[in-house]
Amino acid sequence: MHGVGLVRGINVGASTRVAKADLAAAFADAGFANVTTFLQSGNVVFDADAVPTATVAATVEAGIEKRSGVAARVVLLTEKQFRAVAAANPLLQEGDDHSKLMVTFLDHPVPGSLAVPEEDAIQPELVKLGERAVYQWCPLGVSKSKLKPAFWREVGSVATGRNWRTVLRLIEELDARS
Repeated sequence: MHGVGLVRGINVGASTRVAKADLAAAFADAGFANVTTFLQSGNVVFDADAVPTATVAATVEAGIEKRSGVAARVVLLTEKQFRAVAAANPLLQEGDDHSKLMVTFLDHPVPGSLAVPEEDAIQPELVKLGERAVYQWCPLGVSKSKLKPAFWREVGSVATGRNWRTVLRLIEELDARS
């Protein structure tokens, strides 16, 4: 089966640098085959014999830290899970700038207690909750998001965002492997 690994917060500053080779090796050492990395933000497509578990994710995280000194959380998804999150995006009609349409992938279901702020408080931004994702349309840019840190703390620590352009790029790679 094919899968996707999304590493949180790497290569966003000098102290979070992880070389692509180190990233690929951490996934290979955790038992994944045909590991391919994309872009510099921790995007990995791989083959696996079984559905990745939290234990396997912890092994990847330890491998990244051992090789680079960077502690980073990892979300592992099967191809089916990744495609389901992408297909469920309720904000695809909101705009055509794929750099401003975000999907935050979680390794767990969205907490039932998580509440999206009132639309008036975050306009012109839009936020919708999925089963295992938070979808955002950020017309002013992601760096100007009005979602407060408390919202993201409630989402959970094993979550990482990707813009729609990156999601589509990962789907292209999955399509090429099928």
